[in-house]
Amino acid sequence: MVEKKFAAVPNDADIAEIEASTAKADLENQLTELRAEIARLTDSVSAIGSSAKAVAASEVEVLTERLRDRIHEEPVSTLLAIAGVSFVIGLLARR
Repeated sequence: MVEKKFAAVPNDADIAEIEASTAKADLENQLTELRAEIARLTDSVSAIGSSAKAVAASEVEVLTERLRDRIHEEPVSTLLAIAGVSFVIGLLARR
């Protein structure tokens, strides 16, 4: 009778096995959550990159249009500026 009562009480090995299976389940849940979080972060970074690309493209268009307008308004000063920059680059390239 006493042996039956002792048999019903879990021993240290059973407790360790239960704790290990609980820890494994917790780790699996945490890994699943981390994978989901990484997927959300990847989507966020992708969206930010796309937005930055669109903003940069629109800024380039605006700057190009301003440069074209300035060239049409002041062609002589633009040619002088280009000649000056070219001269300086030429001097630096000879060194």
